[in-house]
Amino acid sequence: MTEKYQLGIDLGGTNIAVGVVDEEFHIAGKASIPTEAETKDGMAAPETIADRMAEAARLALEKAAVSIDQVETIGIGSPGSVDPFKGVVKYANNLHFFQTPLRKLLQERLHKPVFVENDANAAAYGEAMAGASKGFRNSVMITLGTGVGGGVIIDGKLLTGCSYCGGELGHTGMVYGGELCTCGRRGCIEAYCSATALIRQTKCKMEEFPESAMWGICGGDLEQVNGKTAFDGMRAGDAPALEVVNQFINYLGYAVTNYVNLLQPEILLIGGGICKEGETLLSPLREILNRDAYCKTPEENTKLAAATLGNDAGIIGAASLYRLYQS
Repeated sequence: MTEKYQLGIDLGGTNIAVGVVDEEFHIAGKASIPTEAETKDGMAAPETIADRMAEAARLALEKAAVSIDQVETIGIGSPGSVDPFKGVVKYANNLHFFQTPLRKLLQERLHKPVFVENDANAAAYGEAMAGASKGFRNSVMITLGTGVGGGVIIDGKLLTGCSYCGGELGHTGMVYGGELCTCGRRGCIEAYCSATALIRQTKCKMEEFPESAMWGICGGDLEQVNGKTAFDGMRAGDAPALEVVNQFINYLGYAVTNYVNLLQPEILLIGGGICKEGETLLSPLREILNRDAYCKTPEENTKLAAATLGNDAGIIGAASLYRLYQS
């Protein structure tokens, strides 16, 4: 009997990653190519990006030694607000998509059923299918990267809201009138808890304390500061670095407690490069959650853990979308 596969596509503004996923959620082969969303003449047309997705899909199939005939469905995790029932990206600013019929465009090129969902939702679904939240019916995942992405799963289904913009966890409020967020609003959680925010906070503290060990860690160059710099400085016994880490964890703990009080999921995952800090990050967050969450019985409170699939979460989640949306 010929084994069947699903294709999962993680569409980003910079790269397109495609994986060939089997029924046990193993990736048999994958490929990544530049999206080339920007050209010398402006933004690439959606048709051109669909061509690039099809090219990446064929490369992944070649690496997996799988034929397109063995593929049952294709899933796409796309930035922006997505109508999964129509297969339309309503708006994605970094790709200049507006009411883009992404399902139709890729079906015309690969001639397979295509399902489309927001990329953060797809990643959360991937963790629920094969990662750290597998076996839980109610879960939340936040990804700390350039921004703060989020996905909410309730009773095994993605929460998207009436306009398919639900679950934008990075754009709930942290500080009224606070830091300007990329969305144009002030005080969003993204402006305080993203890796971008952590880097900004680190640079500010370094400029305030020119004797900080963080200068040596980044070679004396502010442009080399990353999400690990403050944590590495803290481990080196640097007091300003400890201040940065404590402030960041307090911000993140405040946000996580809000999510738990609102949704009370069985498990909340933290993804992105920062989650590689492991218990250095998670242990103080648990202390904040157990102290501040409305539920005062810690044994019944939400489990807090790191996501485990990394960049594969989006691929596996996209490949699994047929489970949600196939009629």
